Amino acid sequence: MNHEIKLIEDLSLNAWPSHQMQIYDSWILRFSYFYTHRTNSVEQLGPSTLPLAEKIAYCESIYRDWGTPCIFKINPFQLPNFDEILSRRHYEIEHTTDVMTLKIPSQIQPVSSVPVQLEAVIRPEWIFSLFDLKEMTNEIHRQIVPSMYRAIPKRTIAAHIEDQGRYVATGLGILDRDYIGIYAIHVDPSYRRQHFARAICQHLLLQGQKQGAKKAYLQVVQGNTPARTLYEHLGFQQLYTYWFRVSPDYI
Repeated sequence: MNHEIKLIEDLSLNAWPSHQMQIYDSWILRFSYFYTHRTNSVEQLGPSTLPLAEKIAYCESIYRDWGTPCIFKINPFQLPNFDEILSRRHYEIEHTTDVMTLKIPSQIQPVSSVPVQLEAVIRPEWIFSLFDLKEMTNEIHRQIVPSMYRAIPKRTIAAHIEDQGRYVATGLGILDRDYIGIYAIHVDPSYRRQHFARAICQHLLLQGQKQGAKKAYLQVVQGNTPARTLYEHLGFQQLYTYWFRVSPDYI
C-alpha cells in the first residue's frame, strides 16, 4: 500500500503544476498566489539534512514575502512527529482530504441520456467556464491559472456538458502511467440531480481506459458527502488521507 500511496502523491504533483516552484533540501515549495492549498504549499520529497526549525522558519519567510500563508501538506510520508511539531507552532488543520482509487472495470456503461463532450485539449473556454462554475472572480487567479492548466505535462481529457451554448458541468482526466486522475468535477447548482457529475466521471474513466489507464484516483475533501457518495457508487475506495497545516498568521 505504501508504494501505491507514494505513486499517487507523485502523480498528483505531475497533474497539477504550480505557477512557480523551488526546491529546498528535498522540500518543494509551491506558489500560485494562494489559488489552492495544493498549489501553495510545502511538500516533502525526501529526507532532510538541515534542522527542522531552520527549514520551517525559511519556508515561513519565503511565503511571507509572497504575501500568502505558509502551508505544509501532511501525508503518510511526512517526517516523524512533523504534524505535532507544526501543531505546537499553532498551525491549524485545513482541507482534510481523502484520496480514493478504483480499478477500472472492464465494462463501463455511461449515462447515455447525458451528452458529455470530450476533448484532448484544455481550451480557454473550458477554463473560464470552470472559473464561472466555481464563482472565481479573483483577477490574479484568472490571469495565472490558465497557464497552470497549459503547463500540465501529461495527456489530458477535458469534459463538459453544454446547455444553450453555456458550459454547465466540467471534469478533467489526467493520464499518467496506467492511472487516470479525475479532477475539476463541477456542476452548475441549477443543473444538479441530473446525473451530470456521474456521467462525466464515467466518460472520463471509459476514455482513460481506451488510452491505456487501468486504475483511477481522485481526491475529495472530507465533508463533501454528495461527492463522496457518488464516487463510492462508482466503485472508488478509500486509500489514504492528507491535510494541510496553515500558519497561524493567516488563520
